[in-house]
Amino acid sequence: MSNDKSRFVVSADWVEKQLGAPEFHIVDASWYLPAQNRNGALEYAAGHVPGAVFFDQDVIADHSSPLPHTVPSPAYFATEVGKLGISDTDTIVVYDGPGIFTAPRVWWLFRTMGAKNVFVMDGGIDGWKKDGRPLQTDLPEPAPAVFHTNFNPYAVTSFEEMRGIVSTGSKQIADARGAGRFTGEEVEPRAGMRAGHMPGAKSLPSGTFSVDGKFKALASLRKHFEDSGIDLSKPVVTSCGSGITAAIITLALTSLGHDNNTLYDGSWSEWGGRDDTPVVTGKD
Repeated sequence: MSNDKSRFVVSADWVEKQLGAPEFHIVDASWYLPAQNRNGALEYAAGHVPGAVFFDQDVIADHSSPLPHTVPSPAYFATEVGKLGISDTDTIVVYDGPGIFTAPRVWWLFRTMGAKNVFVMDGGIDGWKKDGRPLQTDLPEPAPAVFHTNFNPYAVTSFEEMRGIVSTGSKQIADARGAGRFTGEEVEPRAGMRAGHMPGAKSLPSGTFSVDGKFKALASLRKHFEDSGIDLSKPVVTSCGSGITAAIITLALTSLGHDNNTLYDGSWSEWGGRDDTPVVTGKD
């Protein structure tokens, strides 16, 4: 990979050359919002990257939480990922449908749970199909593996921590939702959700980090942060609608060598769904 691109993002060419290699695992993390009219599990069954296993973001989650796809306990994550045949020492490549959409969340989750060699595939399965690369419809039956977790609690921001960050301004907040949802001009897709953003948050729509499903070069990523008013020398907490696309900002930050970042897992589903949290509208 060239050094102007993220070291955590790999090309479909590279992935295709690795197919079948030992200790190399491909994970389909496709997940969609209802408005997209796509179903990750059905699309996976209809054709996936050969050898890929399906990671259901609503299943490998904390089911005791009322919020969607909350970070699971390390023990539950280890059990479920072990069933997929993945060990913490493997090289793991995660992809999604359109590319740089829901795969970064699972990339972040694997890293948060202790895996070291985790990458996101550029272009997603849509790009893979467009290039006419091989597809598999058989569902793999991986041999069970042991995933030893080394959970990093500092990677995840809780509601109480987020409340403190908003009131003190101790960390910069980067919001990955679209500009219209950030300003409050667009209605939230989830019922009962207030519109707007957390006081002090900066708008960094997740779609700005990629073009045609491919992650932008490092210089472009850096410019997006600078233009939004995020200082890369200071800590950042990322947020979005439900904790998935926030990880795109996390991927961009980590790609730029920014390690002092954390993801607010409850995101707007939690903050905007309560009536005791401050919400502001408009561009600032």
